[in-house]
Amino acid sequence: MQPTSIAYEFQDIQLGDKRLNDRAEALLASLAANPSASINEACSGWDETKAAYRLFDNPNVDPEAILGAHAEKTLQRIKAQDTVCIAQDTTELDYTAHPPEGVRNLDRLGRRGLYDHSHIAFTPEKLCLGVVGVKFYDRDKEALGTSKKREGLPLHTGEGQRWLDGYRKACEIAGKCPETQIVSLADREGDIYDIFVEADQHETPAQFVIRSQRKRSLPEKDPDGGPAAYKKMRAEIASAQPVAYREVQLPQTPERTKGSGNKQHPGREARTAKLEIRAKRMTLRAPHNKQSSMPPVEISVVWVSEIDGPGDGTEVDWLLLSSLPVDTIAQTLRIVDLYVARWPIEVFFRVFKTGCRVEEIQLEARDRLIRALMFYKVIAWRIMFVTFLGRECPELPCDVVFSEAEWKSVWKVVEKTAPPKQAPELSQFIPVLATLGGYNHREGDGPPGAEVIWRGTRRMLDFALCWQAFGPDQ
Repeated sequence: MQPTSIAYEFQDIQLGDKRLNDRAEALLASLAANPSASINEACSGWDETKAAYRLFDNPNVDPEAILGAHAEKTLQRIKAQDTVCIAQDTTELDYTAHPPEGVRNLDRLGRRGLYDHSHIAFTPEKLCLGVVGVKFYDRDKEALGTSKKREGLPLHTGEGQRWLDGYRKACEIAGKCPETQIVSLADREGDIYDIFVEADQHETPAQFVIRSQRKRSLPEKDPDGGPAAYKKMRAEIASAQPVAYREVQLPQTPERTKGSGNKQHPGREARTAKLEIRAKRMTLRAPHNKQSSMPPVEISVVWVSEIDGPGDGTEVDWLLLSSLPVDTIAQTLRIVDLYVARWPIEVFFRVFKTGCRVEEIQLEARDRLIRALMFYKVIAWRIMFVTFLGRECPELPCDVVFSEAEWKSVWKVVEKTAPPKQAPELSQFIPVLATLGGYNHREGDGPPGAEVIWRGTRRMLDFALCWQAFGPDQ
């Protein structure tokens, strides 16, 4: 079995029964072949459909064991890299229209669904290596609207614990992969002081790059702020001289809302942004409510700010906290590049939710839904992997990823010529496949993205079945 085949991910799955193992492997292949289809549509006939529902309904099937098989394969891919980023982030899965039994609230009463907090492994070049962990959670009605009340409470009593757990997951991987540098990445919600302390005290610490959102203090008193005032981290980094400048192309982004729509994010016009970068090593003072239990920590602070931005709320303003050094310009720029390597997790969530249509799954109970979601986590990884593998390893022959029936049938349909005797390189075949999904393949177009590839993959299934049924001559 080829390591790039999706069936390879479940080769060593252990669900407690060989029949369940075989069923899971077959089901993964069926769902992956048609990721946007319903479970009924993806399965081949009623017998396979019933087998799928029985697996989802089986209380002896541990959802962690489903994902765990893929996570072990991901670990093997991680060990082959010099540096791997473990990005963690949260997205909403909204099942208000058809809530399974046991699924509770999202951000307000009556809005039913699950929060999905995932840990995804990427190379710094943004190649997705796999899913190493996921936590699904929801809220009971008593917890709604209490975020302000929870501030100051011990971390383990609230939802913020998931970020510390995510960092510990990265440390666990660092212990298993001692030859690979593991870097934990998180956006602003992951700005938790406990992580900085954990990084100092853990036996096998992962490095981290986290975007700051909190007003953090230094141990030194601020003589201009009164007897109880301390110097502030942001003011300290703002006083530093820029160490580097960059010019980057920012793509257009639509105006969007976050969560229930209470928070509006302005849209951004595409533009060239001029950035200045400051960096400094600092010692941070523990938050007031943790003064007695946590020590000060030394940390690298990198501030990326836009010069002469448009003033409409879309300016680049990243205050990054990292355990990595900033002794040189190259080290500072590496922290910025590693933070940017977090962005593909947002693409992953879009593939998972839109490409695999997981919010349209209709299963009767929470446990059944979570078992199904674990399958689609692996499928979303596969789409991401194929998308970026063609960019990072363009010279590989396409038959390391696609079967003979798949690539030859697509070639015949799109190119309208006999397929070549030797499998074309991925750099040549991926755009051909993406054409089936609406990719124009014009001169000057960028490489195809995940969306056109998953649409093309869905059509490829039908062509491959015809190729197998009728033969290449037909």
